[in-house]
Amino acid sequence: MNTNLIDVRHSVLERDEMKKRMTTVVVALCMLSLTACGTIVGGAVGAGSGAAIGAGTGYGAKKGALIGGGAGAAAGAVYDILR
Repeated sequence: MNTNLIDVRHSVLERDEMKKRMTTVVVALCMLSLTACGTIVGGAVGAGSGAAIGAGTGYGAKKGALIGGGAGAAAGAVYDILR
């Protein structure tokens, strides 16, 4: 009887911890989408154009996407700050 009570309490604590973690993730994603829109869009556009340029020049789509994504995200961040 005593072990069942301990198991129930443990189960409730795990559920509460999971709720806290899920809430934290949802809030973090909402904040990121509201405050860093230019950074995210700049990174996506930069990665796409960098992959195309890298593939077209023979440099490699992967490397071009990495470089373009970084440059685009940086440009988007600057745009967000100055806007």
